[in-house]
Amino acid sequence: MGETFTTRSFLAAKQKNKKITMLTAYDYSMAQIEDGCGIDCILIGDSLGMVIQGCSSTLEVTMDDMLYHCRCVARGTKNALLVGDMPFLSYHISDEEAVRNAGRFIQEGKVNAVKLEGGQSMISTIKAIVRVQIPVMGHIGLTPQSINVLGGFRVQGKEEAAARGLIQDALALEKAGVFSIVLEAVPEELARIITEKVSIPTIGIGAGRYCDGQVLVINDILGLYSDFTPTFVKQYAHLKDTISSAVSDYIQEVRNQQFLEAKHVFSLDESVLKILKETEEGM
Repeated sequence: MGETFTTRSFLAAKQKNKKITMLTAYDYSMAQIEDGCGIDCILIGDSLGMVIQGCSSTLEVTMDDMLYHCRCVARGTKNALLVGDMPFLSYHISDEEAVRNAGRFIQEGKVNAVKLEGGQSMISTIKAIVRVQIPVMGHIGLTPQSINVLGGFRVQGKEEAAARGLIQDALALEKAGVFSIVLEAVPEELARIITEKVSIPTIGIGAGRYCDGQVLVINDILGLYSDFTPTFVKQYAHLKDTISSAVSDYIQEVRNQQFLEAKHVFSLDESVLKILKETEEGM
């Protein structure tokens, strides 16, 4: 039995200079594998809109979509901290609605915390959610739900003003009560400055080597999603090729009558078979 990872574990890891490991998962089987390997944190990301649903962005993902996948992942997880991604428009309309939806993630989705995108503009919302004892993970830099405003998947904070803005966002999020901050697609040097300025852990995705932890999309590192592979992704396997080969072999064996073999079938007892044949012949 491994050690249960909590929001307190995040802070303890930073204080001990121990890197935090985090991956996405969207179903029971993958969650069970990741949890069994000892992953610290599993994010049920709204990235499922792209890698599971085949959408062009995360904007089409709904609360019902997220809660369904959260429940699936929760059933396969024993020790990792579970974080649910609050989808587009689930926390933007009012603080009251944001709190209600965050509560649904805890009650219905069975997660331990929620993640939402945005910096200083989200402070009131974050405070409202934290006030009802729901842990919040922040997310700044490239925020995919703002993709139409950002003009695409671009590195953020490259200019001085933008970099200073992200530093201020991080400090404001920490003050508002988030237990950690995801830094997405920001220059490594800027991520290092932010990581050193805040007392809570930073989790990088395309933010260089100096964050307190790293997160990636599981489908990316396994080589399962080929529509788009970000520069910062390392593929640890090429399962799309492996699966394609297996499926092709199956198709070929069925067509050539090589599958099923005798070891794959169920048999009747000879006495039962004899009775059935006699009965059929007498009809």
